[in-house]
Amino acid sequence: MPRITKEDKARNRQNILDAAGRMFRLQGIDGVGIADLMKEAGLTHGGFYNHFASKHDLVVEVCGASFAASLGSLARTIEEGPGQRDAPLKRVVDEYLSPAHRDASDGGCPSASLVTDAGRYSEAVQGAYAEGVEGYLSGFAAEFLRQAEEEGRELGPDEARHKAMRLLSEMVGALMLARAVRHAEPGLSDEILRTSRGHALD
Repeated sequence: MPRITKEDKARNRQNILDAAGRMFRLQGIDGVGIADLMKEAGLTHGGFYNHFASKHDLVVEVCGASFAASLGSLARTIEEGPGQRDAPLKRVVDEYLSPAHRDASDGGCPSASLVTDAGRYSEAVQGAYAEGVEGYLSGFAAEFLRQAEEEGRELGPDEARHKAMRLLSEMVGALMLARAVRHAEPGLSDEILRTSRGHALD
């Protein structure tokens, strides 16, 4: 039997994380068994414990990794600065509250797709989720402060954080509502997204 290299082991571990991220978003954490997860990752059931001590440990890591990827995308959008027509936060809102994100086959951003599961799970899982939320709040608040300075407006750190919290809450809530009704009432789902896109930054 060929020996598994460190590179092979690292790749297998990443395959498990990637598969879990997709499946947890789509099916919920409790809806995913280890056997099905490992099959999706292209690995055998028994190999799971070579990488993770428990499913719970996997959940914590997936939550952290999912937010890290999402926050990386946010950071890149903000670093790009204003586009030809839209400011960075407007682009973030438009993408987040788009039909494409609502219908994402991998469940999209973990802020909405894992929110219910995080509320039911352990302090460690909630801690990973909270760290992701704080990342969004920090990124949004920093951009609000930058915009205010650029436009010569006064905006304190506390007010910027409050604006960031309102923005994130509306984005996540609107996306969850739009997903909840998209098959039964597609017009209502589109209306929720459209209305929130138009007013999230008011």
